[in-house]
Amino acid sequence: MAMGDSEQEAIDDLIASLPQEKLLNFLPCCLFQNFWYAISMLPNVVACQRHFKAKDKDIVVASDPKSGTTWLMAIVFSIVNRSRFDASNSPLLTSSPHELVPRFEIDLFRNNSRSDLDDMEEPRLFSTHLPYPSLPECVKRSDCWIIYICQNPLDTVVSSWYFSLEMARSAEWPEWSLEEHFESYCQGKFPLRPFWEHMVGYWKESLERPHKVMFLKYEDLKEDIGGQMKKEEEEGGVIEEIAKMCSLKTLKNLEVNKSGKLPGKIIEKRSFFRKGEVGDWVNHLTPSMANRLNSIMQEKIGPFGLHFKTR
Repeated sequence: MAMGDSEQEAIDDLIASLPQEKLLNFLPCCLFQNFWYAISMLPNVVACQRHFKAKDKDIVVASDPKSGTTWLMAIVFSIVNRSRFDASNSPLLTSSPHELVPRFEIDLFRNNSRSDLDDMEEPRLFSTHLPYPSLPECVKRSDCWIIYICQNPLDTVVSSWYFSLEMARSAEWPEWSLEEHFESYCQGKFPLRPFWEHMVGYWKESLERPHKVMFLKYEDLKEDIGGQMKKEEEEGGVIEEIAKMCSLKTLKNLEVNKSGKLPGKIIEKRSFFRKGEVGDWVNHLTPSMANRLNSIMQEKIGPFGLHFKTR
């Protein structure tokens, strides 16, 4: 169902009223609810906030961008559907996780349309990069479960730089240097950031309502995927099978994740799986860059008890 003209006009007026900047050297963005959004994405976000209707059995995979999102989507999809599929017939063998788990701000309300979600089999599974304050109010009020993942910003800034290069090359936009990317990231002038606000929003909710928000670090999941999954499910061999099927190496080497593009997208599917190595930042960031970002983390997220391991 398409959005009405009056509602579209209201969104256009909203965008016109917001601070705007071109981020990543090519992406027009605006500051909405204290976070930067691509202007092209904001109508989807507002439509989702206004029209999405949460159900208590819904599961939402939320993430700081470039922090293991695709991997966690595959894991949670496999757990939710473990009674329907196993390693031999999993849809993950033929479809990208992004095609199996619809995203609030990208898939559900794209092109000003309203998705009919009532017929989705329960529990419904969604994903999002939206910060906690920008989630639909019904998601916050309901008993739906949120699983959030982030990783050490030292690694995230490097991963997001490589991803931005892929986007720029695919769209023939101007590329920019790691130094420029790093500066924007540290200033918080970055799509769906500042990163510290993104992390702290979910972190605080996980402490206040641990039954509703589960907070994961990519590093912990990478170190012990089976152990992290068993926090939710105690089904012995099933978890081991899912952990093996959803290992980064297995997913990365599937043909469906090595070639082609997502429907309606310009970027290659392979771009969603890079090295996946913890600590790869040491091969890219100078000591002064690392010190600066560590200082920001200490100032912005440290006071809330959120810390990441350093080498």
